[in-house]
Amino acid sequence: MTTQPRPANPDIRVRFAPSPTGSPHVGTVHTALFNWLFARHEGGTFILRIEDTDIEREIEGAVAEMVAGLRWLGLDWDEGPEVGGPYAPYTQSQRLPLYHGAARRLIDSGLAYYCYCSEERLEALRLAQERAHLPTGYDRHCRNLTPEEVARYEADEITPVVRFRSPTEGRTTFHDLLRGAISVDNRTIDDFILLKSNGYPVYALAAIVDDHEMRISHVIRGEDWLPSTPRHLLVYRAFGYEVPAFVHVPLILATDRSKLSKRHGATSIAEFQELGYLPDALLNYLALMGWSKDGKTELMSREELVESFTLDRLGKTPAIFNYEKLGWMNGVYIRQMDADALADALLPFLDRDLPPTVARPLDRSYVRAIVPLVHERLRLMSEAASLTDFFFLDRLGYHSSLLTERGLDPQTARQALAMALDRLQAAPDWEGHALEALLRPLAEELGLKTGPFFGLLRVATTGRTAAPPLFATMEVLGRERCLGRIEAAREMV
Repeated sequence: MTTQPRPANPDIRVRFAPSPTGSPHVGTVHTALFNWLFARHEGGTFILRIEDTDIEREIEGAVAEMVAGLRWLGLDWDEGPEVGGPYAPYTQSQRLPLYHGAARRLIDSGLAYYCYCSEERLEALRLAQERAHLPTGYDRHCRNLTPEEVARYEADEITPVVRFRSPTEGRTTFHDLLRGAISVDNRTIDDFILLKSNGYPVYALAAIVDDHEMRISHVIRGEDWLPSTPRHLLVYRAFGYEVPAFVHVPLILATDRSKLSKRHGATSIAEFQELGYLPDALLNYLALMGWSKDGKTELMSREELVESFTLDRLGKTPAIFNYEKLGWMNGVYIRQMDADALADALLPFLDRDLPPTVARPLDRSYVRAIVPLVHERLRLMSEAASLTDFFFLDRLGYHSSLLTERGLDPQTARQALAMALDRLQAAPDWEGHALEALLRPLAEELGLKTGPFFGLLRVATTGRTAAPPLFATMEVLGRERCLGRIEAAREMV
């Protein structure tokens, strides 16, 4: 299905704004996907912005990993790093003067103030509040300092933070497009930090300033941001900015309803990529985490997702991430690939995962011949090496007991292998149907049922009791390799 390009809608502008504090989590990319789908459906603009102001937690290489993950998933951005745009730069550490000027405007208007409290004082305050079973938060110690008090702090060369002067009366109310009206008593909002002593802003300053400067129309983010939104509303209003529409989407949880973490399985986009999930399958599955087209449709191309995506189909409850379901869906997508495309996709996984004794580079035509034998069984690309290694190994490592596992005694097994070897050595045509026509009558001559006889040949040629169809496998393995393995098995038994 191919969708017609939608007319450009300059009023719709959304952003995905990750922080480079670790590998891109699937939950983070889940939010990016909803922003991307909304922008593409509406003909709007999808912006990538790097919020790298938490320098203490920043991980080297995290930005590159995030960009690579988005590229792999096909979530292209219209403005941002590597693309540019009218509001560049799109990395917050390169926009510090903008935030400093914004903080100064709030201070000058009396809506923010300098706070000189030490870390030790704040920690002691927190502990005292906890012991008294009180809500923790700043006690506004520096909110109304006299000029003389400020002068003393300045003389001690204390670098202050900038705090927002939160209202102490009334309520802050906002409307979430998914959850309706949400209202908070202002007395529960402390005087939160806007600018840290190192000169870097916190989210409540930088994101709000950038959302205004970049004309963001909709803030689509995880529901874990809901408790912070009243603070953000206060900052929007303090600056006199137009408030964007808010959409707080459900989080992704594990099957035990806890936060999805490494103990449950892969969580980063790089891990899903290394395991051999296809980007379209992962994209399809993530779209169904908290959104539904009609309550029943599961398999959708990215074009169908773009065509169908609307905010009113979002759910409110957390989505449960089921690795089994994702594996099933990935298998469906693999089966939809043609053999040539799958061979090309499998080559890097086989090259990575096959034993080092296997000669490199791998023969692409040989891999292409193997693909039809395992196509229906693959759920992950990373399973390819374990399913096919016997096609590449010079020696098979298996216990001789497997040769007599189907009720054959050693003498009968040796005789069967010897006679099969004689027939195969004289075979004029090494093709699957011809090999079956040659060996099936031999089972009757030996007085054996085809199950045990073919099982014996399967172990002899593959080292396994379960493998792809025997004669098609023998055809791909080739005459020389099969004869050598059957001879080795006859000697083993």
